[in-house]
Amino acid sequence: MSSVGLDAVPGPGRSAGWLDKERTIAGVGFNRWLVPPAALAIHLCIGMAYGFSVFWLPLSKALGIKEAIKCGADVGFFQELFVSGCDWKVSTLGWMYTLFFVFLGCAAAIWGGWLERAGPRKAGIVSALCWCGGMLISALGIHLHQFWLMILGSGVIGGIGLGLGYISPVSTLIKWFPDKRGMATGMAIMGFGGGAMIGSPLAAELMKMFATATDVGVTQTFIVMALIYFVFMIGGALGYRVPPTGWKPAGWTAPVAQGSNAMITQRHVHVKKVWGIPQFWLVWIALCMNVSAGIGVIGMASPMLQEIFGGSLIGLTAKFGELDKAQLAKIAGVAAGFTALLSLFNIGGRFFWASLSDKLGRKMTYVVFFVLGGVLYASIPGSAAAGSKLLFVGAVCIILSMYGGGFSTVPAYLADLFGTQMVGAIHGRLLTAWATAGILGPVVVNYMRDYQLGLGLPREQVYNQTMYILVGMLVVGLIANLMVKPVADKYFMTDAELAEEKRLAHERAAATEVGSGSGQAAATPTFIVVLAWAAVGIPLAWGVYKTLINVGKFFN
Repeated sequence: MSSVGLDAVPGPGRSAGWLDKERTIAGVGFNRWLVPPAALAIHLCIGMAYGFSVFWLPLSKALGIKEAIKCGADVGFFQELFVSGCDWKVSTLGWMYTLFFVFLGCAAAIWGGWLERAGPRKAGIVSALCWCGGMLISALGIHLHQFWLMILGSGVIGGIGLGLGYISPVSTLIKWFPDKRGMATGMAIMGFGGGAMIGSPLAAELMKMFATATDVGVTQTFIVMALIYFVFMIGGALGYRVPPTGWKPAGWTAPVAQGSNAMITQRHVHVKKVWGIPQFWLVWIALCMNVSAGIGVIGMASPMLQEIFGGSLIGLTAKFGELDKAQLAKIAGVAAGFTALLSLFNIGGRFFWASLSDKLGRKMTYVVFFVLGGVLYASIPGSAAAGSKLLFVGAVCIILSMYGGGFSTVPAYLADLFGTQMVGAIHGRLLTAWATAGILGPVVVNYMRDYQLGLGLPREQVYNQTMYILVGMLVVGLIANLMVKPVADKYFMTDAELAEEKRLAHERAAATEVGSGSGQAAATPTFIVVLAWAAVGIPLAWGVYKTLINVGKFFN
């Protein structure tokens, strides 16, 4: 990609380092469509965080191989961090999943401001070192059978890599695509949702290849995947380019603030002020409620389908509690196909809803999430009582598409409200809503389910009250979203403050327009754009293919 012109004028009194933001400013003729595949290369790798559960069962038998060697009753969670003579419980391993998203939210919030000044290339490389280095430390932990090394490696260090990698392309994509903000961020964040679609089947194949009579093959799998991810993530980081200050697509003019564009500002808010701006907290609540409800459904989708429809999933009239082991295994296979189907709607919704928000406006798109979502959640008890698998599955699939759409639409929502200068850092702070939702949603759903079972309700009815509680969450989110108004003038940076922030961020003015206009010098060759998209498109297509095979179990 050297033909597109990478060098920028360094700041006074110093020469720009190879990783500095100044060296990533695009030259004349750079094709902005090279940036989304660079973002996807990173997001498809870190998105494997969603698929780490594929390792839990093998790791729970890492020592016993065929049967787990159980720890004594006196071995609690903290002792399990250091014991080497017995196998880890699946519930203990599950803490890795929690740590991923806690540290993702914390890292994004803490280092978002640094990212805006350091640039996406440096952040992407640090993300690759943390995520892949964390996997290698985890591999050592598995080899030595020390769970604290897994916690440190993938949970803490890897979680920091997740946070930096997740927000690394947001600001850059929004600046490259002011005309298609939602679509651009939707493409990248779609990759995070799709990472497990590639990583899970890849991990399963590798574990099968490395497994022996004395080894479950997880250590080697971690090492190989870390190396593969490192190549892709470094390639993505090196592919990042930022547009010169003032750049815009040829022939495009900023929208007038009216109608669905009424929220779009041309000014900029500093990240240090957002904690005190009402609109930030209203969007925070909207995202938290949307994600809490969605996570609640994701976490219980498989058992909910099995317990509600029972034997009817395999052509029997028996209820869930009346099935034998073989029949339960069959409906578990059907439920696995249902889960795979949901993952397709999750990833597709990230691109669909974010792109649609460019037409509807971000606020109206969130209104659709809450109103349509509320109707669908409320319909689930009725479709379950009627025994209608079609209505039930259709409702849950659309709900999951809006769960993904909430993530991919919110960066553009923030850019509309707070400007583009520090939107990556602001987005990082907003992700604390995700960390909160990751606790709130599952806790509400799991405790309500246990409470209903404790009351003696049949399994097919224990989710009814939960659905109405999730509707209540969406009503809270809807009210918060409807209260969002354009940000008051007092919160925006002055011209002098903006100029200083741009100086600190090593930005320079645009000498010429870059993009799709005519008369470009050293334009990016088309075959480079095609190769960049193929590098991420082929693995993603393979992941979709593998997922469709699992979906077939549901329809068969």
